Amino acid sequence: MTNLERFQELYKTLIKREGADRFYDYLMSTSDFATAPASTRFHGAYEGGLLEHSLNVYDCLADYLSRTRVKDVYGMEYSPESIAIASLLHDVCKTNCYKKGSRNVKDENGVWKSVPTYEFDDKLPYGHGEKSVYIISGYMKLTREEAFAIRYHMGFSSTDDARNVSAAFEMFPLAFALSVADSEATFFVEGKK
Repeated sequence: MTNLERFQELYKTLIKREGADRFYDYLMSTSDFATAPASTRFHGAYEGGLLEHSLNVYDCLADYLSRTRVKDVYGMEYSPESIAIASLLHDVCKTNCYKKGSRNVKDENGVWKSVPTYEFDDKLPYGHGEKSVYIISGYMKLTREEAFAIRYHMGFSSTDDARNVSAAFEMFPLAFALSVADSEATFFVEGKK
């Protein structure tokens, strides 16, 4: 099964709320979600990197939330739909933002050569997590917990005021869990390719 087929199956099976079909159509036909990179130079900096990253975050979040301690001690219980929405859609802010370009690098012999790269060209500069919430909310209603999870999924690595991140994590534990899953996917599953 390809990454796209897996995403389509998860989305169609788990996300059923009003507007989900319209948002799916937007992702698959209007946006470049299926082919966009996840970054310009680091994790997922290749065609389809965003889609792959989204699936990795889904796997990491579902695994984290399935742990006995997380359920019994921390009381984190979320519906399969909320898990899918938060993880699969947390980075939709990266759609339609990357364009192909090139840069010069020296090869192993010290000779300059042009290599393909991506350049960030955001036509809707509305932040990161908040932009994802904004885009999704134009199609379907998010729960407050989902919205805060997506908004603060960058955790303390963002430029947000640390007090706001702490408050969001305390008030909305899914935000903490999604941040952990995003970090795990970024730094351990994907690494710097």
